[in-house]
Amino acid sequence: MKSTALVSTVSFEAGTLPRRTVADGQSLSLTDPALLAITDFTREYPVTVAADRQIDAALADMVSLGVRALLVRRDQRVVGLITSYDIQGERPIQFLQSSNHRHHHEIRVADIMTPWDALKAVHWGTLQSMTAGDLLHLLEEANLTHALVVEVQHGTPCVVRALVSRARLIRQLTKVKPSEVGHAVETRHLN
Repeated sequence: MKSTALVSTVSFEAGTLPRRTVADGQSLSLTDPALLAITDFTREYPVTVAADRQIDAALADMVSLGVRALLVRRDQRVVGLITSYDIQGERPIQFLQSSNHRHHHEIRVADIMTPWDALKAVHWGTLQSMTAGDLLHLLEEANLTHALVVEVQHGTPCVVRALVSRARLIRQLTKVKPSEVGHAVETRHLN
C-alpha cells in the first residue's frame, strides 16, 4: 500500500523555517500570570549569538529570526545580551571613538553588548507569583527593555530560565489602556 501522506522533498526547491510574527504570544490582561508573558527556555529554544560575531551579521540573524534581542554566549555560557537597538543605536559609534578600531565591520557583539554583570534578572520563584501588570510595572520602573529570568538552586550554577521583553509584553496587553497599568499594580499591592 502506497502512502499519499508522505511526499518526496525532491519536488521542492528548498525548505525554509517559518518566521515568528511580531505579534507573538497570546493576548493578556494585567491580572494574568506573568508566566504567560515570558519566553520560557524549557519550552522554546533560546536564540543566541556568539560573542565574536560581527554586529551586522547578528542584526541580520535577529531580522531573519523575528527577534529583537539575542543572548550572547561564549563557551556555552551566557555572557551578555545584545538588542537591535544596541546595534542600530549609538553604541557602535561610541565604541569606535573609544577603541583602536576604525571601521564598523570590525565591531563584534562582545564590544557593544550589555555584559552579564550589568544585566538585570527576576528570580523564577518571584516571577511565579507576579501578574503581567506587575511585570510590566517592574520593567518600566527599572527602565528595562529586557530582563532575564533566572533559576538558582543551592549548590548549582545559575540557570537562565527565560527572557522577558517589555515590547512583547506591551503588544500582548493590547486591550489595556496605559493609565490602567499603574492603577492595577497599585490596587494589587494595597490588597
